[in-house]
Amino acid sequence: FSLIREQSRRAIAEADSLIFLMDGREGLTPMDQEIADLLRGVNKPVFVAINKIDTPKSDPLISDFYALGMEPLYPLSAEHGAGVAELLDALYPLLPAAPEGPTADIPKVTVVGRPNVGKSTFINTLLGEPRLVVSEAPGTTRDAIDTLVRYKKAAYLFIDTAGIRRRGRIDPGVERYSVARAMRALGRADLAVLILDGVEGVTEQDTKIAGLALRGGRACVLLVNKWDLRADDPDAKAKYEAELRRRFAFLPWAPVLYGSALEFKTVSGVFPVINRALKAFAHRVPTAQLNRIFQDAIAANPLPIRKGKPVKSAYITQVAAKPPTFVLFCKHPEEIGAPYLRYLENYLREQFDFAGTPIRIFAKAK
Repeated sequence: FSLIREQSRRAIAEADSLIFLMDGREGLTPMDQEIADLLRGVNKPVFVAINKIDTPKSDPLISDFYALGMEPLYPLSAEHGAGVAELLDALYPLLPAAPEGPTADIPKVTVVGRPNVGKSTFINTLLGEPRLVVSEAPGTTRDAIDTLVRYKKAAYLFIDTAGIRRRGRIDPGVERYSVARAMRALGRADLAVLILDGVEGVTEQDTKIAGLALRGGRACVLLVNKWDLRADDPDAKAKYEAELRRRFAFLPWAPVLYGSALEFKTVSGVFPVINRALKAFAHRVPTAQLNRIFQDAIAANPLPIRKGKPVKSAYITQVAAKPPTFVLFCKHPEEIGAPYLRYLENYLREQFDFAGTPIRIFAKAK
């Protein structure tokens, strides 16, 4: 509880306005009164909201909260939306103006991994302050938490997520909701930093989380945490790299870093790798240059043979970035199988710096 109290104090200090939310069904609790005492000395607008007031029959539940001497009270139902508009109407005039300048261009980096691998520790070390609650107990982080970070005059939006467990081990209720939020955070990110446990090794769940990033078309960097605990083992890195090659055979292009999330040297060392991956993620290749490379590729390894004749008159173009996506146009795209598309991907990676990003290649009829 002391950790949560400290986080609350920091949140109050940073906020422009505060919403004090209480549970109408439970009534006024000693913890509510303690928080109210904390807020009395705050020279900021405080909106007192009573949740779970779902129907008019629930209105008598509000009376207990007048004992706090904090008015007005805003009864509402977060589940059904009742009363939320009234709270927002009161809050809206006090909100600060949106900052000027482009914010959509700030790269979004989500920090993902199994529970208790060090995701929040990573961001706290990055900030130099305990912004996120860190505990030995798995599942401390319940929500996806956005943190704006500036490093060497560049801005990044880091998103700390709840640890993603195996589906069968996800508890119903809050944890299932937290994991769903983590997956949505992964969907809105440009790049995922997947944190692995250097002591426990790579697990099946790690590969599944990496698969989520790959299917979502996100750039990816692997950070092997707690590596300081294996510093005395001279063979540890070779063993771990062999395990990574076996478990992450589908992710050979992802850079791998080793270190401790407790050390700023490790955390700051991630930025050059992130920048390189983000640059590759957004890279566009001019069509003329791309087709010169493509002609070299098919000269070294011709397109598949169809009915005794080679597929001819093919060309390629990049149709999208984030991630780089290419379309190979030819007469018989059904003859271009997955092995040849992988060959083309590997050839393009040799010619261009696509480290840290997936690339997609599709074959279509001309």
